[in-house]
Order: sequence, then C-alpha cells, then structure tokens
Amino acid sequence: MNLVRAELERLGARRFVQLMLVLLVLAFGVTAATTLANSHRPSAEEIFEAQRSAAAARGELERVHQLCLDRQRGAVLADDVREYVPDDCGEVDPALMERAPVAADFLHGVFTFAEEAGSLLYFLIAFLALFGFLVGASYIGADLNSGGVVNLLLWRPRRMTVLGTKLGTLLGATALLSVLASAAYLGTFWLIGRFAGRPGRLDGEFWGSLGATWGRGLLLVLLLTVIGFAVATLGRHTSAALGAIAGYLVVWELGARLVMEILDVVKVDRYMLSSHAAALLNGRIEFWDYRACDNGVSNSCNGLYVITWQSSLVLLLGLTAALTAAAFVAFRRRDLM
Repeated sequence: MNLVRAELERLGARRFVQLMLVLLVLAFGVTAATTLANSHRPSAEEIFEAQRSAAAARGELERVHQLCLDRQRGAVLADDVREYVPDDCGEVDPALMERAPVAADFLHGVFTFAEEAGSLLYFLIAFLALFGFLVGASYIGADLNSGGVVNLLLWRPRRMTVLGTKLGTLLGATALLSVLASAAYLGTFWLIGRFAGRPGRLDGEFWGSLGATWGRGLLLVLLLTVIGFAVATLGRHTSAALGAIAGYLVVWELGARLVMEILDVVKVDRYMLSSHAAALLNGRIEFWDYRACDNGVSNSCNGLYVITWQSSLVLLLGLTAALTAAAFVAFRRRDLM
C-alpha cells in the first residue's frame, strides 16, 4: 500500500501531468464558454416554426420516396418526373434513414444537448486518449531515463512488483480522472442546454446509447494509456513512444495504405489500427471498397464491409497484451544502470 501511495504522489507531482490537467481544463472551459456564448433559450414561436419546418422536411422525404415507388411500379413515367429521384428507393426511404429531420435541425443559435452530446463526448474521449498515452509514456519513460526506477528498486527490490504497481496506479488514476472529467464535462453542457438552450429528448434510448459510447471510449483511453506505458518501457524513454506512434502513422497508415491501394488490395481499412479504434468508439463503422467488385476476390459484388467494436476490441486487447508482456519481460531482464 505504501508503494501505491508513493506512486500516486510521484504521478501527481510530475509537471507534465499538471500541465496536461491545465490544458484539459482550458480546453473544456473554452468549449463550454463558446457554446454558451453562441446559444440562447428559444422562444415559443421559434420552437413552433422549427417543428413546422421539420414536419415539412419529413413530408418532402415521404413524397419523394412515394414518387420513386410509383416510378418503379410504372404508375408514373420516368419522363414525367421533373426532379431527381434515385434508382434505389431505399436511399430516400425515411424509415431506413439514421434519423429523420427534427426541430433542433431548424433552430439556429440554439444549443440542444440531446443532439450535440455525442459529438461533445467524442471530443472528450479524444483528449483523454491523448492525455492517457502521453502521461503513460512520460510517467515510466522519465523514470527510466533519469534513474528514478533504480532508486525505487533500492527501496523495493522487486522489479515486477514495482512495474506492476506503476502500471496499476497509472490506470487507476486515468480511469478516475476520466470518470470525473466526463461527469463534469457532460454535466456542464446539460446545464447549458437546460438554461441557455434546449435539453432535447433525453429518454432511455439516448442515455443508453451515450453510456455505451462512453464505456467503449473509456476502454480506448485505458488501452492507449497502457500502450504508451509499454512502448516507453521497451524504449526506455518517453520519446520512444512518441517516435513509435509517429513512425506507425507515417510508415503504415500512410505509406502502406498507399502501396496497398496501388496493388489493388481489397478492404484496406481493415488492416489499419485507426479503423479499429474508430469502430470501438462508434460501435461499428462501414467502409466501401469498389475493388471488391472488380478483381473477383469477393464472392458477391458488394463493396460495403463493416468493422464491429467486438472484433476491434479483441484486436486492440491482443496488441496491448503483447506489448505489455514484452515490456515486463524486457524490464525484468534489462540492465537498468
């Protein structure tokens, strides 16, 4: 327990951690202040006009969909149609759309919490993921480079215990910070929507979807925290983690992607970690690859393919576990002097 307390004090005393916390507060403060300054509580007349516009937009979608169906049945000749109607009526079917037009779409200068909470949560998770990766890398990297780990081992001469405690303390602190930051962040914007905008429709489906996104986002934050910690342990320096992520992005996400596209490799995005990170955060992500219909690799001529969060989580967990195991093995055998 004394070791955990000591690690918490060391983590909290690091200037880089304090700087990142200040930047976190500033980023959230600027976002909240900007939102508050550009929002107002709508009048009853504004809400009525927005509801009428939304109803008109939904009616227009239904009219175009019905016109498309009539053309397919031959009830309306194609030459008589004076507007664009797609060949696939599913493209204009209101029932198949992700969401129908709502009043919030026609309220200008009004912040609606139910409509904006998802985007705000993505911003929060992106910042926390960056925070976790950088803090995780600097936390162990600086100690290895400065000799702090050696001094700690003189007090507690058990390498695996020391490294495991460092990692556990880092994950616990990051998880706690993420929970507190999420509550404060979303709570602030709920208050803005309540008193300077519109809360929107906050039913069980909304909170369930938002909670699922937040849970998957927290997993992504913790995974990136562990990856930053593990890579810095392997490289014995914070810059090792930064160099590794920069090298991966340049060599694989950009370079290898370009080469695979030149070679007409099918479904390139499924080989990119960024795609799996996005799938984990969003729940699923769809891609379209025209090559699936050109080179005969696919049995069906359908270029649409989906990456789900379950498969992405398995991949990212495996990668994180492998890096962590390698870091522990290297730390156990390495000469730290």
